[in-house]
Amino acid sequence: MELLNEIWQTARRNKLRTALTGFAVAWGIFMIIVLLGAGNGLINAQLKQSDRFLSNTIMIFGGTTTKPYQGLKEGRYFPLTDRDLETTLNSFRQTIDEVGAVESQSGQTISVGQQYIMSSLKGVYPNHFKIEKTEMLYGRFINEIDMREKRKVIVLGNNQVRELLNISTLSHSSQQAKLSAFIGQYVKVGNFVFRVVGIFKERENDSPSPFIPYTTLKRMFAKGNDAGNIEFTFHGLETEAENLQFEREYKKRIGANHQVAPDDEDALWLWNRYMQSLQMQKGIRIIRTALWIVGLFTLLSGIVGVSNIMLITVKERTHEFGIRKAIGAKPWSILRLIIVESIIITTIFGYVGMLLGIAANEYMDATIGNMQVDAGLFKATMFSDPTVGIDICIEATLVMIIAGTIAGLIPSLKAARIRPIEALRAD
Repeated sequence: MELLNEIWQTARRNKLRTALTGFAVAWGIFMIIVLLGAGNGLINAQLKQSDRFLSNTIMIFGGTTTKPYQGLKEGRYFPLTDRDLETTLNSFRQTIDEVGAVESQSGQTISVGQQYIMSSLKGVYPNHFKIEKTEMLYGRFINEIDMREKRKVIVLGNNQVRELLNISTLSHSSQQAKLSAFIGQYVKVGNFVFRVVGIFKERENDSPSPFIPYTTLKRMFAKGNDAGNIEFTFHGLETEAENLQFEREYKKRIGANHQVAPDDEDALWLWNRYMQSLQMQKGIRIIRTALWIVGLFTLLSGIVGVSNIMLITVKERTHEFGIRKAIGAKPWSILRLIIVESIIITTIFGYVGMLLGIAANEYMDATIGNMQVDAGLFKATMFSDPTVGIDICIEATLVMIIAGTIAGLIPSLKAARIRPIEALRAD
């Protein structure tokens, strides 16, 4: 207790020195927590967006030629056809697992009694459920029997059903009961009657379309040979080079169905989500490395600041240490005084820096975290959950404590060994 009181009196006598030491500690820890938190916020947002889809999937869209071929000019648009669907299914069996397609029909009125909504319809294969990671709340998704028999069944979003049933003002439990009871009921889609077989959870900020069997939509709206967009899952393509090679071969094979030049690699648009995932992971590694480098240099600047102040502190107190030794103080008591003072100041201000850093991250999450970018099909959150593990906060504080202690220990060892008469002569 006497030691703590002595340290307190020393800090009161040297307010500026104590404040500078504390600021160096708090600033170093504050900056590393804010930098790592900001980086994690960016990374978490990207991971959240990538988690919307199954990663080992590719979606193919109709394209536009960029080169003339066999007397045909460039700039010719070609939609995907049933032949392309068959080529995808039969020509790449060694790589492709499940093949599906998505066909859309916009401007449809879906109604229950007097209540109605306007929406597009999506005709899909059963594997679309897995590819899009659709979360079912009640009932089921489209299945193979629906496809084979071209059934008039529909899967609606939970908010769409709430609007159709006009139950938004009811309590949560009442709404859930109404949603559950709606499975097996009927809705009108234009002039057709569809049976509701499932209700899926709508993603935040999305404008989802109800799902019906792919074959049903094609028959209802006379799509003929139009295949819409093709999608499939695959395996065995682990590297970027393997994916690029597969894409070139696939584009060449599908292009042959539409008289596209074999070397016109830009004619067909592929959305390779696995390639996107690989590139994102590479970007995340670069961001994390850069953040740690900047953060460590920031922490190092705090350590240098603490070290310099501790060196000055010990030098200023050499005369005091001489008096202490002259009246019988042991070298260990002088060492202990410096070490404990360094630990207490660094710990207190390190904790303050940690709390301020956490508060800054929470503020970023509450402000920037609510900002979204319209990505067309959905709105993307660009910043999410900018947190830093408590282990990193503690480790950064401990590094600062140890650095400050060592910085004060080296000159204090010299001061503890100096003879009293020499210490008393020190300036």
